[in-house]
Amino acid sequence: MTKSVPKLVLSSSRDIPFSQLVLSQKNVRRVKAGLSIEDLAEDIYRRTLLQSLNVRAMLDDNGQETGLFEVPAGGRRFRALELLVKSKRMAKDQPVPCVVREGGIAEEDSLAENVMREGLHPLDQFRAFSALIEAGFSEEDIAARFFVSVSTVRQRLRLASVSPSLLDVYGEDGMSLEQLMAFSVTDNHARQEQVWEQVNGSQYISAHQIRRLLTEQAIAASDRRVRFIGIDAYTEAGGYVMRDLFSAEEDGWLQDPALVELLVNEKLNEAAQEIGAEGWKWVEAAIDLPFGCERGKRRIIGTTVPLTDEEQARLDALVEEYDAIGEEYRDGCDLPDEVDARLTEIDAELTPLTSRPVVYEPEEMARAGVFVSLAHDGRLRIDRGYVRPEDEPVADDRGISVDRESGQQGTGPAISVGGQVQDEHQGDEEDDTIRPLPDRLVSELTAVRTVALRNALAQDSQAAFIAVLHALALSVFRPHGTHGCVQIGVTQAWLGNVAPDLRETPWSLAIQERHEQWAARLPDEPGALWDALTALAHNEQMALLAHCVSLGVNALFEPVKGYGGQITAHGIASRIAAADALASVVGLDMAEAGWTPTVDNYLGRVTKPRIVEAVREARGDATAVLIEHLKKGDMAREAERLLEDTGWLPEPLRLPVVEAAEKEAPDTELPDFLNDEDNEFDPLAIAAE
Repeated sequence: MTKSVPKLVLSSSRDIPFSQLVLSQKNVRRVKAGLSIEDLAEDIYRRTLLQSLNVRAMLDDNGQETGLFEVPAGGRRFRALELLVKSKRMAKDQPVPCVVREGGIAEEDSLAENVMREGLHPLDQFRAFSALIEAGFSEEDIAARFFVSVSTVRQRLRLASVSPSLLDVYGEDGMSLEQLMAFSVTDNHARQEQVWEQVNGSQYISAHQIRRLLTEQAIAASDRRVRFIGIDAYTEAGGYVMRDLFSAEEDGWLQDPALVELLVNEKLNEAAQEIGAEGWKWVEAAIDLPFGCERGKRRIIGTTVPLTDEEQARLDALVEEYDAIGEEYRDGCDLPDEVDARLTEIDAELTPLTSRPVVYEPEEMARAGVFVSLAHDGRLRIDRGYVRPEDEPVADDRGISVDRESGQQGTGPAISVGGQVQDEHQGDEEDDTIRPLPDRLVSELTAVRTVALRNALAQDSQAAFIAVLHALALSVFRPHGTHGCVQIGVTQAWLGNVAPDLRETPWSLAIQERHEQWAARLPDEPGALWDALTALAHNEQMALLAHCVSLGVNALFEPVKGYGGQITAHGIASRIAAADALASVVGLDMAEAGWTPTVDNYLGRVTKPRIVEAVREARGDATAVLIEHLKKGDMAREAERLLEDTGWLPEPLRLPVVEAAEKEAPDTELPDFLNDEDNEFDPLAIAAE
């Protein structure tokens, strides 16, 4: 005979006047977190109490009920009701719905009420907000009723832009909330589902990767071009900005690249016209000017406008006030708001007093020009005062200097805007073999390496000295032999637009800053220059030597076209080998120097087998297999993520591993990446040399 299961008997419920309720000390919730008591009171006042209090009758010493009830579970609701009574928005004897517990342990009831409840799933919250909107509530109403910010409500409602099928995946714990939010960057449900299908098989799917795949054809708001024109100007011109749940107003992705380019060129043209009105002969403006565009041009030196007596007095007063504030608050304590505001005012007033304008002689300006481009942060980069060789004055029959005919029509400056060289696109042919790297890509990579190598050599004076000695020894003892990579003269290799954004690389910026510092210190007159160099300390002489020698570095690969070129394949191999040796001496590791493979600089330019091989070398076979099924563009983007922080480098950027035996007999054979049927030279010609 089976035993009958005892039936559950629920605790009784009754309305108890609030004046008979007492907060129990057996409530396990001690830490104040979540919604404040004030906000909870406002919510109860608006919609009344939605959940009963859990109470127990209080007994006297004889075990008799006293008429009072303690509240071990529901303490926050009790305090909210208490606040309503104190503010006279609820009567003291207002009946309160209560569940009266008998038996058991009060602390256990309090613990169970807090532990056993399940928080609302975020997707349910999003759907509830949507239902309230459909019921006629505004975003502001919802924010006020649930004590959240309006931006939070708007972010939640943005999930309506996510495909319903992806919402179902999230509801079944198939993706994280962060991943779901990343899909809200676009309203295109078909594209969302396509991206999810693409990444769903990966072991780890980051929200960043999802967002990048959805915005691959857009321009990020952090791009220097967008910083230059401003998002407001773009939107006013009719452009659309795509944002996700994480994006602030100043973030997002601009969907019309052509409009961005148009606005940038228009603003560059306005800036060029304004600068040209200063009296310059020409202005060349572009988003990205060729590396070394200043080469071969004389730089005219302007004069800094001195401070007037009144300006100097004001500068001294501001500096004194600034120092006094710093002395007063040097203990590191937080500055009062008014003091912080005053420091900001002082900084703003000091800027025009310490950054003085430079003026040039009108006669010099009439033959000189200006380069205008965009810096990495979107600011205008203005390089004034360059004179082209054809604009230099020449002496006439009487020995008087006169300007050459420029052939320029009109009276205004010659202004050039644009001229940015676009990257060529390789063909889409694919096969299962790893093809040698294209000449163009090798040229780009070695151009970047040349700049980095110059920068590294400039910081190693001992290596620069050895490089000079090596080059001189070659010219004396092997005048018809091997070519070195340091071209003493100093002859600088023209890198131009071999690689995009070359002038804005950290190595190029360091070189330019160092060059300008030396140029400002050294006089133009040869005799005075000799005296100045003699007066330099030994370490300064070595530093200047290193800088000068570094500008002669040429580690650039140049495709050989038959026998008519100026340098043979053998000469290129010698140059690359010398560059490898020099890089080893200065310890240049391109990965440590900051180079990392991206879709733009490598992965999007090589074949699929090359991409897979790169991932295999960096992350192993197991990871490489995961991307083999992807299309070329998707594979390149995924490989960029996988190769991040791995230190992987393509062969033209690597330092070769040289065995001890090989060091005794230098080898000038072509590197593997040059042994290529695409490189048009005859291997027999090398042997014939």
